Parts: sequence; C-alpha cells; structure tokens
Amino acid sequence: MVVLLAGDFRQALPVIQRGTPTDESKACLKSSSLCVKVEKFSLKTIMRVHLHNDVDSRNYAETLLKIGHGCLDADAEGSILLSEEFCKLVENDVEFIAKIYQHLQQNLNSDHWLCARAILASRDEIVNKINIDILKEVQGEVKEYLSMDAIMNTEQSTSYPTEFLNSLELSGVPSLKLQLKLNVPAMLMRNIDTPELYNETKLRIIQLGQNIIGANILTDKQLLNSSMVFFDCIGFVNNEAPTTGY
Repeated sequence: MVVLLAGDFRQALPVIQRGTPTDESKACLKSSSLCVKVEKFSLKTIMRVHLHNDVDSRNYAETLLKIGHGCLDADAEGSILLSEEFCKLVENDVEFIAKIYQHLQQNLNSDHWLCARAILASRDEIVNKINIDILKEVQGEVKEYLSMDAIMNTEQSTSYPTEFLNSLELSGVPSLKLQLKLNVPAMLMRNIDTPELYNETKLRIIQLGQNIIGANILTDKQLLNSSMVFFDCIGFVNNEAPTTGY
C-alpha cells in the first residue's frame, strides 16, 4: 500500500488541544517511527512559472521557501520583515480593513462583492476586534444578541456562576455578545445542514428579528439562486468544560 502525503509539514503541524509547541512537534510525522521509511520528494518546478513565465509567482514562491527555511531578516522582536513586492503592507487595522473592504457602505448590497472578500485571523480576540471595527463603518443600528450559558450538571451550578461562564472564550463556542447590523457579512462556524450550511459558509445578514436572524448565502453555488436562510437559537456543547450554551 502506498500513501501520498503532500504539503509543508512546517506549516501544518497537528493541533493538540491544550498542548504546548513541544507536544505538537512530538505528534508530527517526523517524530513517528514510520518517518525513516518515508521517501521524500521535493518540488522542483513551479508549473505556473514554467508554462506561463509568471515571474511574480516565482518570486512569491521563492519568498515562501525563504520564510520556511528561516532565511529572511527579522527585527529585534523576531518578526519577519516583508517587502512591498511580496505583499501590500499596512500601518494599522483601519487601513487593513479599508484595503479589503473598499467603499464598504456602497457595496454592502452586492453579494458577489462580499463573496470575493474575507479577513482571516489567528486568534479570537483579533477577530472580535476586527468585527467591531467593521461594524463601526456600516450605517445602521446595532442589534445585540446574548448567549445563555448553563452547566450541564446542575449539581455543579454553585461551582460555576453565570458570570464566570459568560467570561469564558472557548474554542468553537461564540462569545457572550453577538453584534450585527443589516447587510454585514458573516461566517457560519459549524455544520448545520450540509452541503448547503456548513462550517465557513459566508452569509450576508438581511433580517434581524428578536429571536431569528435571516441571511443570504454567499457561496458561489448559491449566488444565482439568492438562497435565504433563517437561524434561531443554536445549542453548543463544549467538551473542554462542563457547559452548554445557546
């Protein structure tokens, strides 16, 4: 039996819940006893460059390799210094948002325009900050939805007061407050009704009710059909803590 594993393992370490970088390194393929039996093949030719003489793609790929090898210059804090030729650099979050969502208010009603844009971040607190900054740029009233957190085992309710549960920021579980405005983009964070409503489905909010949220699906397959969906309270059970939320 032959198994083909593709990718840069330096950029795709396994995720170990509550683990340290050492735990992740120990769980990767190179720490396995099977690693000595693995035959390694390296990328020799970038076909996009070879077939189309795409110089920009070649320079971009070479820079990525230098990042992987640790060959790029870094500042005193260890941050990599990227050039303007590699990416568009910005000074702050406000400028960054303006680069991605240019003329945001004028284009909010365009599903195609919203579908072509997204901002990814590595930490939940960064996501929350960017969301708040984008909401400030959109006209209209903010609608706030609060989660309802509870202990699954009622006998432990005195050990976990509601204030403590509301302060938790657990992976895969939304924060206490969800703030939305009409027409703003949103992203689904769990599978609800595949293949239409799945994790990372992009949405545009079109209705904000007391207990119901209406949205248009922005994925490519649904744009022509203008599919509209509604969401009510969704239950979350977290395995890392004895809690459930809505």
